[in-house]
Amino acid sequence: MTQSDDRKVVGWESMMEKAAERLRERTGADLTEWNERVREANPASEPGLRSWLAEQGVGGYSQDLLVYERYGYPEFMLTKPQELIDEQYTDRPELRPICDAVLDAALSVGDVTVQARKTYISLVSPKRTFAIVKASTKSRVDVGLNLPDARPGGRLLAAKSLPKGTVRIALSSVDEVDGEVTDLLCRCYEANS
Repeated sequence: MTQSDDRKVVGWESMMEKAAERLRERTGADLTEWNERVREANPASEPGLRSWLAEQGVGGYSQDLLVYERYGYPEFMLTKPQELIDEQYTDRPELRPICDAVLDAALSVGDVTVQARKTYISLVSPKRTFAIVKASTKSRVDVGLNLPDARPGGRLLAAKSLPKGTVRIALSSVDEVDGEVTDLLCRCYEANS
């Protein structure tokens, strides 16, 4: 991925901003007001807070956001997105060019946002996550594809332990990031847009 593409790489901050927007849209109250409500309710524990928020109709990432606001954000959520990606490949630098080639291919298929996570990278269309990139072993990068109608066969393998993936492609060299991979990413993008 080239330096100019860094602007398309986002971290958890972006996700939490969207969670705050959803919270306001769904409840009519913004993050500041919800933080005040949580202070007033003063639940005794994180499970207590989650239970109370569920009773208020707050779930998903909006609930996670309010829990983090109350009890603190995990360290990885405070790490810069590019650092998260770098850390995923610290002990397997030979796989980084494969990751970069997949990200370049993904960025070519449409309006794609690269969301860095602690152990993988999400590829997100304007609507939802359509694929993930993960250094699954010391010698392989897996690309999990959210293609509900696809079944394992040929290069497509079962995606047993990948979030948001119905099938996956296993890559062990940059040469394997070819036109077929780009076509599959494009299909995935279109199916999830």
